[in-house]
Amino acid sequence: MNLKKGYLVKVLTGKDKNKSGEIIEVINRLNKAKVKGINIVKKHLKTTKEKKGGIISKENFIHLSNLKRVENNEDKTKIKKEINKK
Repeated sequence: MNLKKGYLVKVLTGKDKNKSGEIIEVINRLNKAKVKGINIVKKHLKTTKEKKGGIISKENFIHLSNLKRVENNEDKTKIKKEINKK
């Protein structure tokens, strides 16, 4: 299963288990993805002429095996179940 940018996914394991978010970036050769609001880490930046230094929070990569794609609309599955019951 190939996960692509923009897909809605759920985290299966780790500190952010059962949280969901949208994929921001994917690196296929490393099998890793960045998910919006998941796996937040602190990054220490040095002050330069262009940028102010300090501690920033940003998303880090997660292995694709720890992610599961989630359907955007739960209503589709409910309709299918009702049709199957009849």
